[in-house]
Amino acid sequence: MLNVTKTSSSRVDIELDGELNSDQMRRALDKLIEASEGVRNGVMLYRITDFELPTVGAIAVEFSRLPKLFGLLGKFDKCAVLSDSAWIRTTAEIEGAVFPGIKIKSFELQESEAAESWLSK
Repeated sequence: MLNVTKTSSSRVDIELDGELNSDQMRRALDKLIEASEGVRNGVMLYRITDFELPTVGAIAVEFSRLPKLFGLLGKFDKCAVLSDSAWIRTTAEIEGAVFPGIKIKSFELQESEAAESWLSK
């Protein structure tokens, strides 16, 4: 499951839980692109639980939307990643070092208050 919610004019929340197929990926990425329209200096909260690798079809859908997804990077200043998986948190921190213009910080799943505080600074 992948849910995207625009909680304010400058914030988008994403929740990924479990398996992800091509239809779910298509709907969620389209919603993410739509929710990000008009966002400037935005923040994102990304909650990842019970992660499973996406299906091959879901990965193909993501690749087909990469140009639009890279365009979203300039709309967001910060992304807090909450996860119950250490390797996902580490990967998020590496992405934060690689992608210019966006700060990405990872938190353990139970650290949602700290993530919210960091996003609001």
